[in-house]
Amino acid sequence: MRVELVSEQVLKAMTDTTTPQGVVVVCNQIDVAMADVLATKPKLIALLANVRDPGNAGTILRAADAAGADAVFFSKGSVDLYNNKVVRSTTGSILHLPIVVDADILEAIAEAKSAGMQVFAANGGGDHLPTIDRSELAKPTLWVFGNEAWGFEDSTLARVDRQVGLPIYGSAESLNVATAASVCLYESAFAQNA
Repeated sequence: MRVELVSEQVLKAMTDTTTPQGVVVVCNQIDVAMADVLATKPKLIALLANVRDPGNAGTILRAADAAGADAVFFSKGSVDLYNNKVVRSTTGSILHLPIVVDADILEAIAEAKSAGMQVFAANGGGDHLPTIDRSELAKPTLWVFGNEAWGFEDSTLARVDRQVGLPIYGSAESLNVATAASVCLYESAFAQNA
């Protein structure tokens, strides 16, 4: 590995942050093919369907890593995996698990089902997560997380096995997609690792 020492001025010119942390790394992109991921018989995958906010995308990737997911798929129309804000918000999780980029949402759902996975869409109007039997959550699952502003396309919802929602007990209008993803992924992880 080659190391170059540079001045603060040069470092600042190389980054897009106001106060850079002092290190810049240049590396190859690390995404993988969907077929390669599904050939490993995964138990838990997160599919970002048109998730465009870099902070949400990176946080979902980080939560998937923490929950022990086998992979994360970024759909076409989602934020670029290599966007600086996405990379930073993963706090290193981008290096811990396979990531598929530019996945076709409907193809990913179909391929996951062919690989023996059930497909759940995290959708506020779905079955409340606490009412779903743990034995269902223990099965290999592809969780689909949609665009925070407009949710899912009808064609996506028509192909999932189940729509799952998180009940809101307080006065909040909705949950942030990254927060909802964290809860859903961990519920599957708890059931799969019991």
